[in-house]
This record gives sequence, C-alpha cells and structure tokens, in this order.
Amino acid sequence: MKFRSTLLFLLFLFANVPLSFGQATPGDLVKEWGRAKAYTKAYLDAMPDSGYSFKPTPEMRSFAEQMLHLTDGDYLLIPLATNVKSPFGEGELEKSTTDKSKANITKIVLAGYDFVIASVGKMTQSDLNARIIVFDRFDLTREQVLSKAFEHQTHHRGQTTVYLRLRGVKPPQETLF
Repeated sequence: MKFRSTLLFLLFLFANVPLSFGQATPGDLVKEWGRAKAYTKAYLDAMPDSGYSFKPTPEMRSFAEQMLHLTDGDYLLIPLATNVKSPFGEGELEKSTTDKSKANITKIVLAGYDFVIASVGKMTQSDLNARIIVFDRFDLTREQVLSKAFEHQTHHRGQTTVYLRLRGVKPPQETLF
C-alpha cells in the first residue's frame, strides 16, 4: 500500500507538468524504452553478485529490491496506458521474489522492459493522445502515463548509483541519446 500511496503522490505532484517539447510517436517511445533497458542492464551488470543484497542503510531497499521495485512500477503503470494486462499484481515482484541473485534479478528486470516495449509497440498515435482517468482522480493522456512510468524507472535506477559507489563500483556512463 505504501508503494501505491507514494506513486499516487508523485503522479499528483507532476500531473500537470509538460512532459515533452513535441509529440512523441509510439516508435519514439519504444526507442527510448529500449535505451532505458540497455542502460539499466549496464547497472545490473556493474553490480557484483555479492552487492545485490547490499542496503546503504537498514531501512532502505537492497540493490535487488530497488530493481524489483523499478520493475513493479512498470507492471503497474504500463497496463494503465496500454490496456495490456500485467502478468503480476501490484508490488508482487519486490514482495515475493526470494531468489535475489544477480542472474535472477537481471532476468526479471529485463523481462519487465520487454513487457513495456512490446506493450507500447502495439499502441497507435491515437492511443497515446487518448485521455484516461488514472487511480480514480488523475485525468492524463496515455502518453503522460507512459512518461510517469519512464520517470519512475529512471528515478529508481538513479538511486542505485549510490549503491554502486558505496560498493566501490564506478556507475555506467550516462546514455542520454
């Protein structure tokens, strides 16, 4: 429930922020999610297996849990924008995944990106422009919801930069383009 409350707060906070300088196409969004997948994979690859259980402080998520949370966010938000059914319930991956090895987390996270890319790839320009009510109170276009999902994964991947540095690992070079 805490996950949903935080997500609702963030959506409310940024609901009316302009999300792009021009209208994105489904192809543009697929390309951006592909870039995000590759960048996240670089983070997953950079952290040694022994660092997947690392927590900077006891109350924080482990590196593995951050990556699962990132993926849970995709499985929550992408179906809202695309009408493609999520294979997981809200927050299910972070709560239920017991094998938090590098190999398993990498597999789960990359599968999450594949779900996003496949779902967005089925959309049309009309779909992106369509307005929907999200969480019973936010009137957004489907493109805006996709932007919120992209922002969420970027935020949590960015948090793991500190995890890598605290483990003595140089984070991957940013890839904006």
